[in-house]
Amino acid sequence: MRLDPQFYWAAALSLYILAVLFFTRLPYEAMVARGLEPIRALYYNRKLVHMLAGGVGSLAVPLVFTDPWFPLVSGLLLTLLVNLAHATGFRFYWFQTPENRNDVKFAFMWSLSVAGLWWLLGDPWLAVLPGLYMAFGDGVTGIARNAFIRRRSKSAIGSVFMLLICIPIGWMIGSMAHPPIPVWGLISALVATFIERYEFGPIDDNILITTAASAVLVIGVYWG
Repeated sequence: MRLDPQFYWAAALSLYILAVLFFTRLPYEAMVARGLEPIRALYYNRKLVHMLAGGVGSLAVPLVFTDPWFPLVSGLLLTLLVNLAHATGFRFYWFQTPENRNDVKFAFMWSLSVAGLWWLLGDPWLAVLPGLYMAFGDGVTGIARNAFIRRRSKSAIGSVFMLLICIPIGWMIGSMAHPPIPVWGLISALVATFIERYEFGPIDDNILITTAASAVLVIGVYWG
């Protein structure tokens, strides 16, 4: 029996993401060895994982998949893996903390937003746009805040960096949609950047960014 080529792509991307999860231990240990506080090294590393795993994975989805099932299942399996790491106590200590499971929410919301938007809008590029905001926009935001504020915070300086990253991404991906909606892509970038600064208990910025940006894109396609 011949397997769907998408299966091989899903397997290859899963192996790549697992490699990112394990080998990002190296930059963490290098930062700590140079005297950086472990918690700051962890937050740098978490954003590195966001971009290398979530960002590259998001860009690959429209290029190698023809339906949302494979990204959905792969994303949910990753969600299970990182959640089990927390639950069993065998954390990826170089990017996971016992204080929160934001990495689990990242993987879960990525899976839901990609599959949900693909089914709703029928466009794989629009489907990965909120995931790109989470990966690259929030990733750069966290790095900037860690560098300038030297702790996990919601400083406005991070929002400036996120805006600089998200605006061109939103415009470009919106322009690639069918039909093109670059203005709504831009609006989704603005909304994602604004909402990133907020958290409401267990509802963190990963949930808010994907939900808000997805809502804007749905409005833009159906009513814009």
